[in-house]
Amino acid sequence: MQYDNIQDSILVSNYIKGDESALEILINRHKQKIYSFIFSKVYDRDVAEDIFQDTFIKVIRTLKRGAYNEEGKFLPWVMRISHNLVIDYFRKNNRMPKFDNTDEFNIFSVLGDNSLNAEKSIIKEQVENDVRRLVEELPDDQKQVLLMRIYDDLSFKEISDKTGVSINTALGRMRYALINLRKIIDKHNIILTN
Repeated sequence: MQYDNIQDSILVSNYIKGDESALEILINRHKQKIYSFIFSKVYDRDVAEDIFQDTFIKVIRTLKRGAYNEEGKFLPWVMRISHNLVIDYFRKNNRMPKFDNTDEFNIFSVLGDNSLNAEKSIIKEQVENDVRRLVEELPDDQKQVLLMRIYDDLSFKEISDKTGVSINTALGRMRYALINLRKIIDKHNIILTN
């Protein structure tokens, strides 16, 4: 059977009737758009993969239960599920989105480790002072979000409420703060090693 030209709604209906291959076609048809959307929110391939998988587990369960009634608007429905799972991910982890700095020294992992011996405490304090100095170089709006997130341990919802900007804006500022902080650190390292 030629599936390329078949509408999503017919594929959904075929899947509900027991045609497993219909779902595979739906996933292949929309996976790029859905995955890209998820990745644009979490900036982490592993997390995006997990949320993508969870999205389709939820889709399958809903379809199997016969609880789907989106009048043929399959893609917007799936996007809404993935969007809700992204929000759940941030809520559950109650922390900033992950950024790709796994292969480098991560300053925030040092700030978070409370079980340090005396020598490490001194180093930690030094790092905190250095980081504080570097943070001072950030634009005010980015600095404000970073300090609220890292030092006051506020959620992005709380930061959004306190600053009067949307959660997305707060997330964006945090993202740029980290990018700029990385640039500042690199710049300082170059100065230090000269």
